Amino acid sequence: MVRVVVVGAGYGGLRAVEHLVKDSNIEIVLFDENPYHYLQTEAYGYIAGRFNINDLAVDLNSWCLGFGVKVKFIHAKVNTVDYEKQEVYFQQEKLFYDYLIIAVGAKTNFFSFIQGLKENAYGVKSLKEAYSFRQKFESMIYQKLSYQEQQERNIVIAGAGLSGVEIAAEMAYILQLYAKTIGSRTQEIKIYLVDASETILPGMSRYLIKNTHQRLSELEVNVLTNSFITKVDSKHLYFKDTGSLSYSFMIFTGGISGAELIEHISGEKNKLNQLIVDNKLNIKGYTNVYAIGDCVQLHDKHLNILAPTAQTAEKSAEYVVECIQQRMRGKACKLFDEKISGVFVALGGKYGVGEIFGFIKVKGYGAFLLKKAITYAYLLGLHLRINIDFKNRIKK
Repeated sequence: MVRVVVVGAGYGGLRAVEHLVKDSNIEIVLFDENPYHYLQTEAYGYIAGRFNINDLAVDLNSWCLGFGVKVKFIHAKVNTVDYEKQEVYFQQEKLFYDYLIIAVGAKTNFFSFIQGLKENAYGVKSLKEAYSFRQKFESMIYQKLSYQEQQERNIVIAGAGLSGVEIAAEMAYILQLYAKTIGSRTQEIKIYLVDASETILPGMSRYLIKNTHQRLSELEVNVLTNSFITKVDSKHLYFKDTGSLSYSFMIFTGGISGAELIEHISGEKNKLNQLIVDNKLNIKGYTNVYAIGDCVQLHDKHLNILAPTAQTAEKSAEYVVECIQQRMRGKACKLFDEKISGVFVALGGKYGVGEIFGFIKVKGYGAFLLKKAITYAYLLGLHLRINIDFKNRIKK
């Protein structure tokens, strides 16, 4: 029996397990420092108070038990890896592997050149961070509802990529809904979306940018592009050459870096602390060690960098599983060459914008339905596996 160890239970890690389990000659061990899988793509709705915890968290032990004895979940933080001995080290223990898949994801990169950023801003790369930000937002709403304060409050989302745009849009939409509850006092809460780039959604198509801009304008989100933040304190953020902006609380979605484990293992890395792998996603020099998802610098055959999304994490996972199976059979695997199939942006309420395969364009309610269908299918698959575990317990 061949043992494959998967470190990290994000989108890539779970997709790897789902495909590995189909091979009867493989046993799987999944590690994660959290006991749950976090659907980070749904954080925007949770932060704004529209989604609940069950919409973006799944118990990993129950999910793994749904596969039977072939998959073992170890709730522990992996501290380091010895490629020569083929061992992962966690707590005071170690575990041998035949193949290793590193899928630990990324953390928010609070840029050190922005003074005070890390001390004063929240991220959304973890459920704990999303939960803290949600509490801040709901507290502000309650204060307005109960007339506890009547000052203008600014919420700043720094980073106008996909995550930042979705969070800003959903919060602005929720504020509009609250107009029926707290009346004109909703106007005392302003949403600011800030980015140093020339446009929102940098790197995306003109269609997505144009329609997203229009929707943000309708939701009264204040968009500040070409706005380079140089310093943040507890009450203000300061721009290069353009003054300052007061704020009540701030979320930062402007960058990522490789998760902590990447700092403690060998391998070539880029300036964002992501692993640099070869064209088969191997750590250079080790054909039985792979890295997938946000913790690795992924690119297509033309060396174009692929955006760190759930989609690229899942595609890299599927590729790596196929490679492992080919090598187990003594065959060579093809080179990694994937691309983004489509992008959907949630823009508050039942509205979205999206592109599929670069030429199918959709916006409004239709885009919302397509995005929700994708998320629902993913979450349903996780819940069905958990239901298998529950049924097995009843039988016993």
